[in-house]
Amino acid sequence: MKLTIPNLLTLFRIALVPILVATFYLDFKGAHIVAALMFAAGAITDWLDGWIARRFGQMSSFGAFLDPVADKLTVTVTLFLIVQADPSPLMAIVCAIIVGREITISALREWMAEIGERRHVRVAGIGKVKTIVQMVAISFLLWREPILTLPVYRIGEWLLYVAAVLTIWSAAIYLRAAWPVIRARDD
Repeated sequence: MKLTIPNLLTLFRIALVPILVATFYLDFKGAHIVAALMFAAGAITDWLDGWIARRFGQMSSFGAFLDPVADKLTVTVTLFLIVQADPSPLMAIVCAIIVGREITISALREWMAEIGERRHVRVAGIGKVKTIVQMVAISFLLWREPILTLPVYRIGEWLLYVAAVLTIWSAAIYLRAAWPVIRARDD
């Protein structure tokens, strides 16, 4: 296996997760801002590794496997941190919806690939929009501090609620696409 720039960027995102967690818990003024910048850097490299892979023909099986692992690991761990910082029932429910969707759709994709029907659950446009909204929301929730008079945390909360709605919507699209295959396998 040859390590390409996209694969190195994906590995960087995975390595960034424990550093982000440690930074989140460090006791210095602005630690949460540094954690937010680290998360944002990871989100940017997520976009960048895909762009480089497509643009320069550096797509690989290893990258196709590792990229979604890095995404789900980063988002899930960071949502756990956010719930710990804001242990409200609403925040816990919204984060559980997002994590639950990720687990469900990952399992669906794996099963569909196993039976040779992966084409039914390709990434949809709504999933990409959900990812962008989710990444901005999480970055804002980690940042927490107002910027001038901009209520960054409150905006992050609202964006996370929008991401949860988009999460349910995109999950419904994937499940609807897979449903005929599921039903046919049961008959």
